[in-house]
Amino acid sequence: MDPKVGLGVFVFNDAGKFVIGKRKGSLGAGTWGLPGGHLEFGESFETCAARETLEETGLKIQDLRFLTATNSIMKVENKHYITIFMSGVCEGNVDPQILEPEKCEGWEWISWDELRAYGEEQMKADDVGFEGRRLFLPLLELFRQRPDFRV
Repeated sequence: MDPKVGLGVFVFNDAGKFVIGKRKGSLGAGTWGLPGGHLEFGESFETCAARETLEETGLKIQDLRFLTATNSIMKVENKHYITIFMSGVCEGNVDPQILEPEKCEGWEWISWDELRAYGEEQMKADDVGFEGRRLFLPLLELFRQRPDFRV
């Protein structure tokens, strides 16, 4: 099976926090991840980031930038993803909406330090009986594959 290309977006507000949501009904259900989805044929990273963010959260973003990419092998699901990470700034001081309730339980704003703490806690627990906030694998891979990465 060939790898698929996913895209996650760090959508920042004026306070320097970004949006994460609790996934449901799909790959990574019960974990926390960024707005995003699959890159469509012929689509640029920027177009995909803006489209997916608007579809999932209702937020319009600008100043789109490529950040990094990760390589995730999801053994249990027998999936392989290359995830492109982008960043953007939301226009105005608005909160994300749950526009795809079958895919997301809710959105919240967090800081990079909070996300890093969740990732480090999950990695230390080695996934055995971990009771804390679980990150979606591509997001967790940022800390494993790019330990010096910062948004």
